[in-house]
Amino acid sequence: MDITMVILEEHNQLRTRFAALEQMRGADPEVLEGFWRQLHNLLDVHAEAEEKFFYPDLLQVGTGANDADSAEEETTDAIEDHNDIRDAAAAVGQHKVGSDEWFAAVQKANVENSKHMAEEERQALTDFRRNASLQDRHELAVRFLGYRYGNAGGIDAQDKDAEQYIAKHTA
Repeated sequence: MDITMVILEEHNQLRTRFAALEQMRGADPEVLEGFWRQLHNLLDVHAEAEEKFFYPDLLQVGTGANDADSAEEETTDAIEDHNDIRDAAAAVGQHKVGSDEWFAAVQKANVENSKHMAEEERQALTDFRRNASLQDRHELAVRFLGYRYGNAGGIDAQDKDAEQYIAKHTA
């Protein structure tokens, strides 16, 4: 098991669920609400698990990959992206389930998440594969999944300050 592969698999789940939701226009609002609640939970728990387990370790071993100059840049981008995703996902709840406005808010959350995943896959995951040992990647995957499945029902996700986060995890 490898944390980079676990994260990629969850990215695929997120892509698949957003694609399914896009095809559910006209569905019963209760169905849409339940589907969105599960997707929203996955977004929140996935981001929090990355912030608890993956990014602190990346800051210790990463050097930057592809179009990122450093692990600090990759981490700053990720924390800011996670904040944008959380905010976009929260905004979905401001609209009547199933309305055009609701679907537009879901699409905004999808766009924010898609941009983040592409950047993370190109930068942070590549950086970690290059610089972390297989054993460390395995152990991190186990901890990540333990948290992820232990909180599958959702968490109280909070935005973070990227500078404070990096200072905390590089001290």
